[in-house]
Amino acid sequence: MASIRRTLSPLYHDRPFDNGGAPFSPSSISSRTSKHNSSQFLSFLTATTDPKPSRRGPWRRPFYQFLAFFLIGFLLGMTPFGQIDDVNGTDRSNFEIKPPNNMKREEVGVDGVSFVAEEKKKEDFDLAVPRKLVIVVTPTYNRAMQGYYLNRVAQTLRLVEPPVLWIVVEGNAASFETSEILRKTGVMYRHLVCKRNMTSIKDRGVHQRNTALEHIELHKLDGIVYFADDDNVYSLELFESLREIRRFGTWPVAMLAPSKNKAILEGPVCNGSQVIGWHTNEKSKRLRRFHVDMSGFAFNSTILWNPKRWKRPFPHPTRQLDTVKEGFQETTFIEQVVADESDMEGVPPACSRILNWHLHLDALDVPYPQGWVMQKNLEAVITVR
Repeated sequence: MASIRRTLSPLYHDRPFDNGGAPFSPSSISSRTSKHNSSQFLSFLTATTDPKPSRRGPWRRPFYQFLAFFLIGFLLGMTPFGQIDDVNGTDRSNFEIKPPNNMKREEVGVDGVSFVAEEKKKEDFDLAVPRKLVIVVTPTYNRAMQGYYLNRVAQTLRLVEPPVLWIVVEGNAASFETSEILRKTGVMYRHLVCKRNMTSIKDRGVHQRNTALEHIELHKLDGIVYFADDDNVYSLELFESLREIRRFGTWPVAMLAPSKNKAILEGPVCNGSQVIGWHTNEKSKRLRRFHVDMSGFAFNSTILWNPKRWKRPFPHPTRQLDTVKEGFQETTFIEQVVADESDMEGVPPACSRILNWHLHLDALDVPYPQGWVMQKNLEAVITVR
């Protein structure tokens, strides 16, 4: 026998009635209304936390943003930054972009064709090419005019553009007076002492310069070495010209004769920067190979501690000799540094300027005051009225 089952409506399925009431009683209607509102609130939360994807897709908005920024960048890249001038008035396709203020514009005409040449303004200093170190070697000793001489050289070195190293060499011991002068000069210096037993005045300067050469070789100082006696007069141009020397440079020196009645010019004769001869006026010095004063040449310091670079033929250290006659120390030293005039450079070109002077103005046999302080009053006494 076939049976027919009637399914309950989804709204009332498995739903009990309060107090056995009918489906459409007031109590059941209020219950259904509250439950229906709660089901709608749950469905709203579900729709909020799990939204359905939009029909337009998530790629449209980033695509439009990318397209907008691309167009802005393209327009900025095609825009010329600068003032645009219309050159021909009617021709709008011909433009000239003015350079910035730090550029120099110069009209140049070649065969009727004019163009604009631009070059950068020169800077006050060039950091890419460092200046060479100038190593000034000054032997000195205690005497009446020592303070005057050292201060005069120091004032000149203060005006030279750095780097400058002043090597001052004393004999036997470093004096307090010299140390005080060096500390107040404002010049980078090294105060050395020659420990050799100097038996004569002729040997004093030779051994003091050799002490400085040993110091340069030991510490491998890289620069241009120049022997500057403290009693000479030097121009500022001389020290600036030293940095142009590659291996060995020389120049003429004006000397006051010991009789102080005439001047003597000693040094090279140049054709441009090439040394082709020598100035000399004394017959006794014609036997010398190179007619140069001690303050009339300078050389590269690497010759002392890197002789293989210059192919120097002498295996022994480069030093001044105290075994030769006075006046021959210069030429015997230069013979150790260069082979002939082809290794020399004339400073300045053509050797047409006197850059330093050798004066014989020292006061002999006059003691200097201890500490440069006068202990007693002068003998001349003037009564104050």
